[in-house]
Amino acid sequence: MLTIDKLSEVIDFGREESKKILSKPYIEYFHQRERILPKKADSTPSSTFPNQFYQGDNLIVMKKLLEEGYRGKIDLIYIDPPFFTKAKYKSKIFLYPHKGEDVIEHFAYDDTWEEGFSSYLKMLSTRLFLMRELLSERGTIYVHLDYRTVHYVKIIMDQIFGGENFLNEIIWAYKSGGVSKRYYSRKHDTILVYTKGADYIFNPQKEKSYNRGFKPYRFKGVKEYKDELGWYTLVYLKDVWQIDMVGRTSKERVGYDTQKPEKLLERIILTSSNEDSLVADFFAGSGTTGVVAEKLNRRWIMADIGKQSTLTTVKRLIENSSNPFYIYKADVRDEKAGKLYLKMIEVKKDKGKIFLKIELDRYEVDLNKISLKAKDRELIHRIWKENSLSLLDFIGIDTDYKGNSPDLRWQYYRKNKENLDSSIYIEVDQLKEGQEVFIRYIDVFGKDNSVVYKIEGDKAIING
Repeated sequence: MLTIDKLSEVIDFGREESKKILSKPYIEYFHQRERILPKKADSTPSSTFPNQFYQGDNLIVMKKLLEEGYRGKIDLIYIDPPFFTKAKYKSKIFLYPHKGEDVIEHFAYDDTWEEGFSSYLKMLSTRLFLMRELLSERGTIYVHLDYRTVHYVKIIMDQIFGGENFLNEIIWAYKSGGVSKRYYSRKHDTILVYTKGADYIFNPQKEKSYNRGFKPYRFKGVKEYKDELGWYTLVYLKDVWQIDMVGRTSKERVGYDTQKPEKLLERIILTSSNEDSLVADFFAGSGTTGVVAEKLNRRWIMADIGKQSTLTTVKRLIENSSNPFYIYKADVRDEKAGKLYLKMIEVKKDKGKIFLKIELDRYEVDLNKISLKAKDRELIHRIWKENSLSLLDFIGIDTDYKGNSPDLRWQYYRKNKENLDSSIYIEVDQLKEGQEVFIRYIDVFGKDNSVVYKIEGDKAIING
């Protein structure tokens, strides 16, 4: 695929390209910032290193982080970049126009490379140089790959992080469908592990090791345990991990093609970070890294260029009662986004309490601006005519909008095979004349838009 001399060119390219990026002043790219507070509390995120998700090119994200003081601050980086599969990946969109379920596939990300393998490696090499700058002196980086690229990337990482800092090659073995009569069935991925230096965080984890014949050994000084399979001891993790994939019937499954299991990230995060460590994933996909980091009391930064990644991740974090986090996006307005119409938005008072009542009317979207297969376009058009609100996936609301960066303290999203409720009631402390209400809405394709209303009496009108 690529000769050794060409590999040297790839490394040189990544080094020079990363130097150019570092030498240039940062020009603000992420013009849209919103804070999401899943617990609907007054929790204030760390002003120094808040949890944050970026929708955009991770090169720009890393440049921004370096400019803002994150150099040497991240204890753990896990990335699951494209595998050079030469395929286009999709996410499944589940639709519930009435009773029953319809499913379509929508573009998630592209793993095709017009200029071939060399361009793929140059992309990754440049980013790895920047990740080294972000990694703390006690930090570790995990790069998740498969047989197509791992041997080439191993050489690149030896040059960037130093061969002496190579820690492990982890084999993640799993069961999945598909076998071959022409070669051994490929049922594992490889994770390359490098540290920044010799003094790295490492909290050894243990796993079950079953006794031969599942019978007790009764060795002196050896503690043994028993489960439904038989007797076992606890030993430190080996470099081969047998962990199930996120299968079709898994409760974790969110319909994202390349979703990784939480147990895999749990092992990585527990081993190579401490509580309150900062963890990063610059190819976030379905957001598993942030979800697990949150559960384990780590702070996190994630980035992904895909809109479906953002929508999937935000919903997972809310579902798991995450701490407050920021969402950064490049586009203030998406030209392909639809428009939400309301029947009314008014102030209600009942038994001394104040409520904001919002009645949704319809969602209008130009399907010609969305890339869909012909059969899916027909289905979506029918659903849109029958129940256009079923194409909405998320609504976030700031009832006291001050301009610029809204606080979305109230979130409504599709779950449990149910659409968004067309009636929304929000109890608030106060609603005064001139107060502004910000509504962010995102459809099932990840296209987002917003509208601002101003309170006038007991009604609210569109501001401007």
